[in-house]
Amino acid sequence: MMLLWRRSLAARFLMLVLLALALSQAITFLISWDERGQALHAAAKGEFVSRTSSLAILLDTTPPSLRPDILNVSGTAYTRFWTSHDGPSNPLAWQQEALTQLAKPLPGIAAKYAAYMNGQASNAVAAADPSVPPRMLDLSGSGSPFTRPAKFLYLDGAPNGMGLSVRLDDSTWLNAAYAKVMPSAFWTAQSAISLALTALILSAIAIFGAQAIARPLRRLANAAELFGRGEAVPRLPESGPDDIRQTAEAFNRMQERLQRFVEDRTRMLAAISHDLRTPLTSLRLRAEFVQDHDLQEKMLKTIEEIQTMTEAALAFAREDAAVEETRTVDLSALVGSLCDDLEELGQNVTVSDGPKVLYRCRPDSLRRAIRNLVENAVRYGEQAKVSLVRRTDSLDIVVEDAGPGIPQADMEQVFAPFFRLEQSRNRETGGVGLGLSIARAIARHHGGDIVLENRSNGLRAIVRLPLIDMARQLAPAPVPETSPPTGLRSLPA
Repeated sequence: MMLLWRRSLAARFLMLVLLALALSQAITFLISWDERGQALHAAAKGEFVSRTSSLAILLDTTPPSLRPDILNVSGTAYTRFWTSHDGPSNPLAWQQEALTQLAKPLPGIAAKYAAYMNGQASNAVAAADPSVPPRMLDLSGSGSPFTRPAKFLYLDGAPNGMGLSVRLDDSTWLNAAYAKVMPSAFWTAQSAISLALTALILSAIAIFGAQAIARPLRRLANAAELFGRGEAVPRLPESGPDDIRQTAEAFNRMQERLQRFVEDRTRMLAAISHDLRTPLTSLRLRAEFVQDHDLQEKMLKTIEEIQTMTEAALAFAREDAAVEETRTVDLSALVGSLCDDLEELGQNVTVSDGPKVLYRCRPDSLRRAIRNLVENAVRYGEQAKVSLVRRTDSLDIVVEDAGPGIPQADMEQVFAPFFRLEQSRNRETGGVGLGLSIARAIARHHGGDIVLENRSNGLRAIVRLPLIDMARQLAPAPVPETSPPTGLRSLPA
């Protein structure tokens, strides 16, 4: 239950609606239950008094010899009638007589109910306190259904027990006793069915409403995931309630601003690189006229280093722009093809065979990131062992070498642009310091990262790519590409 509460908006919305229903039903019950009991009691009393009044009129118009039969057929499962010569002068004695009459079974009444009434009457007789006689009310007079003397009392101990004694025209008294168990249980079959139907209807409405809210949120989450992985995401539909519409508008504005920022930065760096070519060319020409050969050689190397770093910075910015199309490829084939190409060039690279793994990515960029890590491993660790490991929530491309490793304090610093552990600034031994920066930028554009770990006999670099639900992509993936490009152009790490 708590798992659904944490993970599902529809389940949370449904639980809140059902809780509101239960609370409203409980409050309604507490407010109306007492009024319901009073209404049922008043209705029973009115029916009892009216029936007794009608029976008194009937007995006045029939011969005395027929009265016993009329009284017998007028009795019900919860009402008894009998006549007496005297009125109810002793309320306690009259009450005991009424309970005795109620305990007598009538012909045709089920024995089960008769036994129940007998038990109720016996309990009432035992519970009656002879020292406290019941109060008898006079119902005759104005505003009363009786124009003749009539006495009414409540029977102590009997369920909703009532008694009535009415004087007839021949001075005898018609006595009536009533006892009926009123339905007092709140949880009846009818209330259960009513509550179940109400809960079912509210649940359907709640699920529909929650889905209507969750659908644009899921669409927003999918778009944010794809955008975070560097994919081109179409604009979200700006429709629905104000809150949802404003969220979609904010996401679209954010996406446009970020794309504009990357494009502006790329154009700026491209312009800087282009503008630097002219003074660099002028410096190279002037260096040719330097007579001192050693000084000339140093100047030309410095100019070449500046030009290399400028072009590397431009390539790094272009990688940030991430204009390559995202598609599904066989990641095992991509890694294996890259390692085979490097091995053919004479580098000490080995790859572990693994199962076919289809992954949605930008293969050229990912290939470049892996190549930079492998070349670093060969340059500084003399060899590179590459493997592909599938974990619960990620795909790991592992590159291991047998080098000296990296000091723990520099584990994050090595990813900074133009940072090099090797301080000679020699391109043959250290490059320009952009290889790891470019590799991490590519991994992060795919929603992953690069992690470095020192081993006992070398360094382990892990390209950690997230496992995502491909069915949730905004566009279907094309047929997997099994033969990725084999181009080897890359910046030195």
